Amino acid sequence: MARTRPIAFNNARLVDPESGYDGHGAVVVFEGVIADVSKGKDFNDLSDDVRVIDCNGGMLAPGLIDLRVKTGEPGAETKETLRSAAQAAAAGGVTSIVVQPDTRPAVDDPSVVDFILRRALDVEAAHILCAGAATKGLSGEQMAEIGLMKEAGCVYVTDVDRPIVDSKVLRRVMAYASAFGMAIAHRPTDPWLSRGAAATEGEFAARMGLPSAPAAAERIGLERDLALAELTGGKLLVDQITSAGALETLARGKAKGLNVAATASINHLSFNELDIGDYRTFAKIDPPLRAEDDRQALIEALASGLVDIVVSAHAPAPPEDKRLPFDEAAPGGVGLETLLSALLALHHDGRVPLIDLIRTVTLAPAQFLGLTAGRIASGAPADLVLCDLNAPILVDADKLVSKSKNSPFDGRRLQGQVLMTVTGGKIVHRAE
Repeated sequence: MARTRPIAFNNARLVDPESGYDGHGAVVVFEGVIADVSKGKDFNDLSDDVRVIDCNGGMLAPGLIDLRVKTGEPGAETKETLRSAAQAAAAGGVTSIVVQPDTRPAVDDPSVVDFILRRALDVEAAHILCAGAATKGLSGEQMAEIGLMKEAGCVYVTDVDRPIVDSKVLRRVMAYASAFGMAIAHRPTDPWLSRGAAATEGEFAARMGLPSAPAAAERIGLERDLALAELTGGKLLVDQITSAGALETLARGKAKGLNVAATASINHLSFNELDIGDYRTFAKIDPPLRAEDDRQALIEALASGLVDIVVSAHAPAPPEDKRLPFDEAAPGGVGLETLLSALLALHHDGRVPLIDLIRTVTLAPAQFLGLTAGRIASGAPADLVLCDLNAPILVDADKLVSKSKNSPFDGRRLQGQVLMTVTGGKIVHRAE
């Protein structure tokens, strides 16, 4: 086997949320880890054995960690496989993904966790982690084998898009998961108010004739979830918070010292309900897009640190599931390849400092999962992304790496191109 050569990344703008450093620097990676970091200057007088890459002032940051990625494997591989999702991730600068348990069969048993993680061993483009189901069959009725799935390697539990309606079941899941040091990610909503909704209740939905639910359904659900987190001492991840009202509830919960973190999807940070336009099904996502006031409140919550983590909410769907009347079309959009570029819009608009944005997709999710990734430091995993912050791109869904092309960003102009992605010390993506 050929010996792996060290790689030196010189002339970079290092952005490392852990140390707070944002400035000129260089990094050497070797045998899967970061071997050395230089802040303020490049590495000179390197041996001929070292491969040197000139970053030309591009941003070199930790590889992104995406906590919410759906695939179709096992059971619906035409949507997305583990391999195609990892390749899409690499194209977007994402080096670790957590795949969701809403597959066929559901990931509610340690054998399915083992199957996914064994399949992941053959994939180099990204590290694949696995979330387990909170309840058997995602039914919300009977608790899944949480302890055994933890031993098999699952990183948290969730019923994904399905809220656990029975408060007694959710309480039991929180308490049991907590005993194993695991979090539960839960979608906050009142299931009765939100049943059958395709849009957010308001003037726009009424004019479009779309079945809708009030944004208050999210706040109602979150009030219950936080009460149960307080009761059990469980670790709760609020899955894709979207509304100003729910953000107020979240702030109160955090002020009380509850063990809670919250994610926001890049979709809700980038779009509002008007982006549905003329019944554009690529903009049908779950939770539905909110009013502009809610979007602005979400951006402010991200800037203040109230919202901890940003996710792509990658949800592939084949054309036949999207080319339907709006209220019948499948919700969701692919997002791995556009996550970083779309997030950078908040930097270019001066809304959130660059290092704080990068924290939400690197260090924050790493710390939530207890990973050593998400930082640029000697001994850390050599998971990196090199990005030209100012390069303009036009999203063309047909050219995405993902097997499904249902991107809500199709046709949108963004700024920030991923030039290179390094996973485990190997270059797994280079821009053409």
